[in-house]
This record gives sequence, structure tokens and C-alpha cells, in this order.
Amino acid sequence: MATTSKLTLIQTERAILDLKRHFEDTLTSSMRLHRVSAPMFVDADSGLQDNLNGIERPVAFVVPAIGKTRFEIVHSLAKWKRLALARYGIPEGEGLYTDMNALRPDEPTISSSIHSVYVDQWDWERIMSPDQRNLDYLKATVETLYHAILATEHHICSRYDLKKFLPQRIHFIHSEELLQRYPGMTAKERENAVCREFGAVFLIGIGGPLQDGKEHDGRAPDYDDWTTETAPGRKGLNGDILVFNPILDSAFELSSMGIRVSPEILTQQLKARGCEERAQLPWHKMLLAGKLPQTIGGGIGQSRLSMLLLQKRHIGEVQVSVWPADEITRCEAEGIQIL
Repeated sequence: MATTSKLTLIQTERAILDLKRHFEDTLTSSMRLHRVSAPMFVDADSGLQDNLNGIERPVAFVVPAIGKTRFEIVHSLAKWKRLALARYGIPEGEGLYTDMNALRPDEPTISSSIHSVYVDQWDWERIMSPDQRNLDYLKATVETLYHAILATEHHICSRYDLKKFLPQRIHFIHSEELLQRYPGMTAKERENAVCREFGAVFLIGIGGPLQDGKEHDGRAPDYDDWTTETAPGRKGLNGDILVFNPILDSAFELSSMGIRVSPEILTQQLKARGCEERAQLPWHKMLLAGKLPQTIGGGIGQSRLSMLLLQKRHIGEVQVSVWPADEITRCEAEGIQIL
């Protein structure tokens, strides 16, 4: 069966490179970010690893020539970036970004069209002042990122004869408001409903329990701030950029980001998750001692953005990974060309 994509394999490869270059240039100029090199693995005892929801097992190994130190392939660079900002001496109002490549073999939704064992994203972090720990600053940063996405969509669609579909403005909504707006739905059903309604949404406040006692989605306790109260019944200075994907007819997450924890918020969130012992890890000790700058940061999926803007049906059309045999068979039957 012929492919359902408008682009051939080689056209897709060229477009991915074009897209990434354009987005990086737009992002770095608008956010004042410096590109830096980043690790693929970290010392397991450093506290730098992103523990995600706490159930994902990192790929780990030992280098005999070094000793018994256990290294782990990163899940993300959320904490490493904050340390790097301090080491590089980057001033307030500027930041860094890097190519982050991770492996998440415990990904439970590997048979879906939007998940993969291989994770690639632009990991970015910017130094902010303590008095910018508020929703206005968070929203302004989100709008800057979204404008970079819109500019890249315009560039790609004009060059590859694709039709634009993203709205010109992104809508802000808190996860509590979302719960009230769409009662009786699951978290993912609520995301589908709000993205279908507004086209592009920044969902605020992810990680802490909502009024129904459940979290909208999981977040680790030691990078994003999901505790700070911003209004009565509203907590959190973090969130996700979600858009409606017309090819998949569903909500589509592009980025997770937020204002990072202060020493006080880190202590609160470690206690809330019952992992106070992390306070003794090297990275956490530095933060609690006030040796790391206040930052805002996040990750933007490279394959996710490529899949969205090149209007692909499967993430395997824009990256090389591994898939279950039945998923490969399904893609072949539906004319989806996996790289």
C-alpha cells in the first residue's frame, strides 16, 4: 500500500533537518539561549537523574576501567541544566539549550503511535529572578515558545506544500478548571476535549492532587514547582503545551515545562512524595544550600514537533527506534513508512 504521507522518505529526512534548524534558530534568538554539550549518562548517586514517576528503570552500566561507579542513561536533563547554568556563569535573563537523547525502555505505551523507547528533545533552561516566580512570567515564557512553534510551522508548510492548522494564540487553563469544565472524564479525555475546543492549550498545575484527590499527571518532586498556590484552589507554576493534532484527531503533547523548585518548595515536595532521603544527594544539597540559580525550563520533543508539523501519523516516521512486531505489521498495512 502506498504511504499516506505527503512526503517521501528522503523528503521527510530533509524536512526534519530543515525543521530542526529553523526551530532552534528561532528558539535561541527569542529566548536568549546558548547551545551547550550535555551528558548522555550521569552518576547514579549524583541526584542528577530525572526519576520521572518513580517507576521507570533507567538503563545502567559500570565502566570497569573507572571502578564500581554505576552510571545511568538520562531520562531527561531537568536537574543537570540548572547545575550547568551555575557552572557556565550565565547571567540572569539568559539560558542554555541542548540536544537530549534518552532511553525509556519501560515506556508502557510503546505500541501507540506517539511514544518510543528513544526520546529526543530540546532541553532548555533560563535563569530568572526570584521575584519572577509567578504565573505572568510563566505565561509570557509559554507564549514565546509557542510563537517559535508557529514560526516553524509557517516555514515548513510554505516549503513543503502543507496546510497550516495551529491557532495563532495559545489558551491557558488550570488543571482544576479543566476538571470542572469536563466532569466525568479521564485526564486524557479532558485533554482531548480542551484541545479540540481551543486548538492549543497550556495546561497549568500538573503534579499535585486535584480536588478529586487524583493528579492530572505525574511529576517528579525535585524540578517543577507544582505546590505554590497561585489563586484560591489553584496550585502550580508548571504545565504542558498541548495542541490538537488533526492527523491523529486527538490532543498532542509537545512540551513539559515550568518554574523550578526553590529550596523551600523542594523540601515540601520531597515530603509530599515521601522521598526526603533525596535531600542528602549532592545535587539536592547544593540547591538546599542556595548554590543553584532560580530557573525556568523544560523539554520540547524533537520527534514530537517533527511528527506534528510534517503531519505524520506515527513517531516512527521521523525517528529510528524499535517497535513490537504487531505495531510494525499495522503500520505496513496502513501505508505508514517507519524509518
